[in-house]
Amino acid sequence: MRYAFVIPVYNHGAALLPLLKKLSSLSIPIIIVDDGSCAETKAYLAEAASLESLSIIVTLPKNTGKGGAVCAGIRKAHAMNVTHIFQIDADGQHDAGRTPFFLEQSRRCPDAAVCGFPEYDSSVPASRKKGRVIANTWARIVTLSPSIPDVMCGFRIYPVESAMRIIERCRLDMRMGFDIDILVRMYWDNTPLMFFPVAVKYPKDGVSHFHIVWDNVRISLVFTKLFFGMLLRMPRLIRRMHGGIS
Repeated sequence: MRYAFVIPVYNHGAALLPLLKKLSSLSIPIIIVDDGSCAETKAYLAEAASLESLSIIVTLPKNTGKGGAVCAGIRKAHAMNVTHIFQIDADGQHDAGRTPFFLEQSRRCPDAAVCGFPEYDSSVPASRKKGRVIANTWARIVTLSPSIPDVMCGFRIYPVESAMRIIERCRLDMRMGFDIDILVRMYWDNTPLMFFPVAVKYPKDGVSHFHIVWDNVRISLVFTKLFFGMLLRMPRLIRRMHGGIS
């Protein structure tokens, strides 16, 4: 089993360096995907590459969105013969101290996607928390299962082969709906899913590119697409729900 971190970066600048320092002690390659960032962030990335020999910079000429950046990182990992990627957001919201535990769980169950279940502190905006409840309710609808307690947390480990099959076969959302889209499709593909808590905070000076209107519209469209996909798979999902062969 060979691991690599994949970190999508779009104008996160200084927020990235503390995260890289925490991850570097694990001696695992760090694939940083520059998703068309500004000159200031590119300078931080150059500094990170000079300080950390395990950092690999993948540069995209223009912004493709979070999903586009993660897919580019997964493709790079696949080319490097990496077996598992650990996706972590660059905004510093997730507790990077949980990475060794998640890696341990992945090594125990190499076929599984190991996903974060957010534990919020008081800094979480009420609108984001309510939106999460709605998204997770829809995840139960499109899978006909309660197996996905959180569908949006960007702190997760994917088996690369499972992820590549979906990336190559499906037209995934390339922006903020990506985390939802790929995880539901992994469930449909019978990839085992495991969930463990990870602390999530929203720093006052944090960098977030979530647009409260347009990204919620895109997420709604993702669930609409997944709903019709669920209808096509309904007989198989019902058999699976009742313990039959799927």
